[in-house]
Amino acid sequence: MSIVIRPADNRDVSGVVNVIHAVFDEYSFTWDAADYHADLYDLETHYTAKGHTFFVAEVEGNVVGTIALERFDLIPGEFGRLTTIDGFVRVSGCDCSLERMYVHPAARRCGAGGALIQHIVSIAKVENRRAMEVWSDKRFVDAHRLYGSFGAKAVGERICHDPDLSPEWGLMIQLE
Repeated sequence: MSIVIRPADNRDVSGVVNVIHAVFDEYSFTWDAADYHADLYDLETHYTAKGHTFFVAEVEGNVVGTIALERFDLIPGEFGRLTTIDGFVRVSGCDCSLERMYVHPAARRCGAGGALIQHIVSIAKVENRRAMEVWSDKRFVDAHRLYGSFGAKAVGERICHDPDLSPEWGLMIQLE
């Protein structure tokens, strides 16, 4: 089975929404197309136009996974410590983040998740990024193991701004 990782655009919206919605259904999370998930319905405005990149993993032409690499200025504060910026808990010392990492439940264990993470970590390193921020729902235990295989270390926790106010682990991947 061949996995293709490629940048996504608005032609991929239905595949992206299908993958992420399936995970939200699996965990009985609330779907909020008008707010929390609005970015998924216009990838070009919410990612590409802002200097970020949204990627999909495809198997046999079908979108089976998603991930985004967001780029920003260095988050101030002591490296690896939590700080609050504009009401959001963030990880100091990071200058990029892993976002929207999901693999369709029917496509798990085929290597798509690892391929997606490897892809954006490689890009971040080529861009000389310092550290990558990752926030992940505490129930995504398999994802946390996968992040750990890329060097992610837990640095704290927060309550997500999603409709369910889900508790999340904050992780950091050092890139230097």
